[in-house]
Formats: sequence, structure tokens, C-alpha cells
Amino acid sequence: MGLNRFPGPGTTSEWVEDLRSKIRSRKAVIGVIGLGYVGLPLSILFAGDFCVYGFDTNSALIKNLQEGNSHVDDVPDSSLKSLAGKSLHLTNDDSQLEICDFLIVSVPTPLTESKEPDLDSVQGAGEIVAKHLKRGQFVILESTTYPGTTRDLLVPTLESTGLRAGEDFGVAYSPERVDPGNSAFRTANTPKVVGGINQECTEIAAELFASVVESVVPVTSCEVAEASKMLENVFRAVNIALINEMTLMLDLLDIDVWEVIAAASTKPFGFMSFYPGPGIGGHCIPLDPFYMSYRAKQVGFITRFIELSGEINEFMKFHVVNLLVEGLQRAGKEVRSATISVFGLSYKRNIRDTRESPAKKIIEELFKRGCKIRVFDPIAKRIETDAGRFQTELSVEDALKDADAVVVLTDHSVFEGLDRIGFESLMSGTPVIVDTRNQIKTPPKGSILIGLGKGKPADTRHDGQSKTA
Repeated sequence: MGLNRFPGPGTTSEWVEDLRSKIRSRKAVIGVIGLGYVGLPLSILFAGDFCVYGFDTNSALIKNLQEGNSHVDDVPDSSLKSLAGKSLHLTNDDSQLEICDFLIVSVPTPLTESKEPDLDSVQGAGEIVAKHLKRGQFVILESTTYPGTTRDLLVPTLESTGLRAGEDFGVAYSPERVDPGNSAFRTANTPKVVGGINQECTEIAAELFASVVESVVPVTSCEVAEASKMLENVFRAVNIALINEMTLMLDLLDIDVWEVIAAASTKPFGFMSFYPGPGIGGHCIPLDPFYMSYRAKQVGFITRFIELSGEINEFMKFHVVNLLVEGLQRAGKEVRSATISVFGLSYKRNIRDTRESPAKKIIEELFKRGCKIRVFDPIAKRIETDAGRFQTELSVEDALKDADAVVVLTDHSVFEGLDRIGFESLMSGTPVIVDTRNQIKTPPKGSILIGLGKGKPADTRHDGQSKTA
């Protein structure tokens, strides 16, 4: 395919200098492919200084965004409305990507059923870019993935046009670092790691992000940038697994892990606090370790530590179900046909994101055992599971009325003060409470309270005084 099909600056140095000039003059046109939890905040950020085309294949999503309705917690409707149709153009027409100088790919990277990387969206985005790629454009991959994806998957797709990466167009990898609900660190003030397929590409991508982000961290290659993202999330997954395993052990020893963590965290060096829970959620921590272990196997290395942490974190969901069953049996209640209230549907505090939330698997397992499920989450409001779609009850009272047990899965601010709820007056028989987030400090009167990491269950059925079973 002849290169004369692709108009643009002539020599490599010419298109490089052209891009730099456009960045500095704020005349560069930015295309963002994929408008999810990463792409939409990034589009909003760039649209403050540049003309941005936000592209997504989901036409319903585009229509919603054009009407000013944000589906991302960290992007208020007001911010979207102030930019949409002005500096931010929202579209599902990929031909509009032709006018973009930079094309940033931020599409999902899920796992298959066999827990192997599913890079179909990256491949598909690459093919869309290749349809419109011209000399002098620059492509940046943001999607979380294993080392080698940019160079070995994305670049060949783009080079199928006859253009050559690094000579005719630029390529870099810059991993997303989004922490939904974190008000202290947003896209603009979170350091941005950038690695190109060569030094010049690294420099251009770094200059682009430096125009909107407070701190940029250039690295020597896209592989280093990809591996840094893997390490960040593997670090968290492994340490969460460690504290979950400690929790399981200390429960048997009747030791409160929450008090242990508080004591250990007073050490001013060499310790970082992690906390137990019903399993891990979100798009990164449950998935990324498997991306790394998959890549390791390709070079003949078995990541035993990473895979073990995945097993422990996955087991916590089933452990919570086992705790519920234990509590029901202690209260003399049948598991089959028991009514269970699930408090908290999102995977973390004070957000509505239910991706990979432990609540999904826990609800599904309880449903398989014949339980009737109610849910309460005034923030997330609903959840899709293999057992069906569950919509939040309107109030705590509605959620608890005649329920046999309640399980707290998320530590939303609105759940603070659950100690003060009259569980005994609302629920059926002896209330069974499983608290996985240390929200209930004092065992409610007349209940059986099982706190994850709190040691033996507290039983206050007889005289209102807490007893361990």
C-alpha cells in the first residue's frame, strides 16, 4: 500500500515538530476512543484546553453523554454539560477520528471465562484507528494490559496500513491511574507514567500529558510502562490477599484483626495498612494479576505468588456465604427460603460502580442455596447478576423488614451508625448480622453478630450482653 494515501508532514522530524507545535499552541485535536471510567474523565480534562473528540461504539451511551448525563462518579453532569458540543464533541462516527492529531485508546481489557486476557476491544480499537490513520498522527494506549501488548498487538494492527510506527506515526503507552471516588487524587494531579516505542515517542507523549497533568514520569519503553501498571495492581492484590489470609487465621485464634492492623499501622516505617473484605472488585485489581501471570507463562515462568493471592481473594466471597450459613444455623433458621438483606452493591465505599463487585457472586451463591435476596444501596441502587437484576429497597426499614439475616458488604458513609438500628424489632426471629467491613462496633441486642476479622461470633440473644459462641 503506497504511503501517498496518507497525507501529512513529510519527514519524521517534520511531523514530530508539527505535533509539538500543536501541543504548545493548544491547537492539537485529541481523540479519545472509549468513554468509560477512564476515557470520559480524560476527555473532560483535555477538553479544558484542547478540542476533543470522544468516540464510543455504544450509541446509547453517546446519546446520554450528549444530553449531559454522566455515568461516571468522578464526572459531574455539570462538567459534562459545560463542555459537550463546545470543546468536547461526543460521537459514534469513527470517521471523525481522521482529523485528530492524537488518538488515545481507553477501552476495557476484561478476562475470559478461563481467566485469560480478552484483548478484543484493544484489537477492535486498533482496527478502527487503522481505518483512518495518516502520517503524522500519534496513538497512545491507556488500557491496562500485560507488557508487550502495545508493541506486539497494537503496532502490527496499525502498520497493516503500510505506515511504520516511529517513522510515519507515533505510538506510546500510558497506563490509566483512576481511583473512583478518590477526591484527593484525580486525573490531573496523579503522576502519569509514559513510555513510547522509542525515545522520541516517549518525549512527545510526555509533552502532551504534561500540558494537562501536574506530573509526568517518562520511562524508557512502553514495556516498562505496561509492567509498572501491572506491578501497582499486583502489589495491592497480593497485600489484600495477605491481610485476608491473616484475617482467616486470626478469627480462629479469636483475635480482632482490625485492632491488630491499627496497632501495626503505628509503626512509622516499613508498614502499609490494608484491610480485609468480602473479596476484591473493580476493573483492575481482580483482573490485572491474571494478565501478568498469563504473560509470565508465555515465557515459561509460573507466578505462584500472584496466582495464590487470586485464589485467596476469590475465596473470601465464599467465606462470607459460609459465615451467613453458620449464623443462620446458630439462630435455628433454615438456609433454604431464608430472606437475606445485602447492604452494599458497589465494590468500594461511596461509589456506584459495581464492576466485579463481590456482591454479585455472593448474591448468586445465596440464590443457588434457595435464599430470597433483598438489596439496599442508596448509591449503587441496582446490580446485574446471573440470578437476575436486583434493585435497592427504598429504606433500611424496607430492606430489613422480616429478613432473617443481613450482610454488610460495602462501607458507604450512609451505613455508619448501623449499630443504632433496631434489628430485633425489624427482622424475623433472631437477627443474624454478618459485617464484612467493621461497620458495627457494638453487637445489637438480641442478635448474632459475625464480624469478619472480629474473632468468634457475638451472641446477645439471651440477656442483651455480648457472648462469644
